[in-house]
Amino acid sequence: MTNGFRFLNWLQFLFWFHRHLILIILTPLLLLPIPLIYNTKVAECAFTLLLMGVYWLTEALPLSITALIPAMLFPLFGIMKSSQVAAVFFKDFHLLLTGVICLATAIEKWGLHRRIALGLISIVGVNPGRLMLGSMVGCAFLSMWLSNTSTVAMVMPIVEAVLKQIVTAEGEARELRKRALTGTSNLGLQLDEMDRQDEKAKENMSVDPSMEKVDITIEKSIPDNQGSPCDSEAQCTPSQGYYRTQQDHPMCKCLSLCIAYSATIGGMTALTGSSTNMIFAEYMHQLYPDCNSINFGNWFIFCLPISFIALFLSWIWLHWLYLGSDFRSVLHSKAGNNERETAVAKVLQEEYKALGPISRQEIISLAIFSVMVLLWFTREPGFIPGWSSLFPDHHGYATDATVALLMGLLFFIIPAQVSTDNYETLITWKEFQSCMPWEICLLVGGGFALAEGTQASGLSHSMAKLLVPLGDLPKIATITIVCVIVTCITEVASNSATITIFLPILAPLAESINVNPLYMLIPATLSVSFSFLLPSSNPPNAIVFSYGHLTTWDMIKAGVGVNVISVLGVLLGTSTWGIPLFNLDIYPDWATNHPVNKSSIIPH
Repeated sequence: MTNGFRFLNWLQFLFWFHRHLILIILTPLLLLPIPLIYNTKVAECAFTLLLMGVYWLTEALPLSITALIPAMLFPLFGIMKSSQVAAVFFKDFHLLLTGVICLATAIEKWGLHRRIALGLISIVGVNPGRLMLGSMVGCAFLSMWLSNTSTVAMVMPIVEAVLKQIVTAEGEARELRKRALTGTSNLGLQLDEMDRQDEKAKENMSVDPSMEKVDITIEKSIPDNQGSPCDSEAQCTPSQGYYRTQQDHPMCKCLSLCIAYSATIGGMTALTGSSTNMIFAEYMHQLYPDCNSINFGNWFIFCLPISFIALFLSWIWLHWLYLGSDFRSVLHSKAGNNERETAVAKVLQEEYKALGPISRQEIISLAIFSVMVLLWFTREPGFIPGWSSLFPDHHGYATDATVALLMGLLFFIIPAQVSTDNYETLITWKEFQSCMPWEICLLVGGGFALAEGTQASGLSHSMAKLLVPLGDLPKIATITIVCVIVTCITEVASNSATITIFLPILAPLAESINVNPLYMLIPATLSVSFSFLLPSSNPPNAIVFSYGHLTTWDMIKAGVGVNVISVLGVLLGTSTWGIPLFNLDIYPDWATNHPVNKSSIIPH
């Protein structure tokens, strides 16, 4: 019996250790009957889609390597030529990403992101509730323009330093209060007085030296015990590090979660704020070239209120969950917390002073950033003619990528120093390369190739037929189901991979049930970002989890509430101000003229 258990344990260990290799080999073998039995282009494309889906969800292969599968299988199946697959791997998205990364590289190199974060946190104050809100606003703002991962990696060390100072300041304040209550507020004077009394006693009577030593040692140890990192085992365990009270650990959990969640929420606000947004925009431009609704201005106007709602309600949820329901302390600081807040304010001031005066490089980076955002907003605002109307003979030629590349090029031209001895630009090619997410470029390219293959083979139309029964439900119910499904899957799969898989499915579904495709695709795209439950769901979650304040259950408990809040915010925006902004209540001509729609099941 013992040998049998050992064999099973060994077999289990062997399977787990080689699980990726087993998945890589078994998955295509198990899926192979699909193209062999049906022997159609739809079945062959379905084989490719399912194979990539399994590899993406399990990460048996690196995501970027899985993205190359269409370049291998589509030509072999006769779905697309190799040259056609290669052509769709590089799109306008990659040019936009290149310009944005130039900006992000300069901002991070010259420390402008730290100045912005510290400034915003300092403005809101150092009360725990206000500190939460300030950290969330600052982190969300930065993640609109930088990657979510870079933002959290930058802000979390600042918050960690503030947390340590809060805990230390609170311990010192409690120690002083206890000394005042026991009459030991000035230990040095008390010990001097004890020494004088002992010397006087020695003159009058014989004193046992060993007793004297014991008495003095005990007295000196009292303040050390009172100032120890924890007052009882219930308040502090070895695994909890430097927590001094039962209130410190929840506060550390709360601020850590605030950073991770606000970065994710902020990233969805700008069209360039996350890779999933840019993948959606490029997909729309490729599949519906006549659709002019998706641009930086419209997206920002639509998503900014959703972000405000999600941030504010998430702040209330996390505050209630970890700090309690007494929100009056946010407006009026309690007297007992003055020492803590003073110490935290001191840390923030020292951090900000350490940055020194704003540098020439920061000013230039901020100016280029401002001009880039302004040009994005005013290219095609929708409610007034934009600067693109200055080129009436070339309408639609210039995109957001054009602006990003133009501004990004300036970072390689403008000198970093005024000195003529050494000409060095604001950023170098090596610095740009270190920040450029090349794996995302391949991943997105593979997604575009997969989407093109589903159209060419007819798979997208076949999947839409299977999903037509959803058309019998109210629109808002269908969208809610889609958002919930996407949100659940993105918890265990890459955000980019999830949106890449679902876009070719949901677009034909919307056409088949006679719904504006944007009504389905925009909520789904935003919901893909809502991966709040697990440390492994996205890099921001993993970064804050690595600081040791959180457990997986902490993140699940808090993430469920933030997920519900965010999805409800998206549904609210889609069913209210999103309707007139994107004309969601009208089936558009650009979708009617789309080839997939000509064979739709439901007539228009």
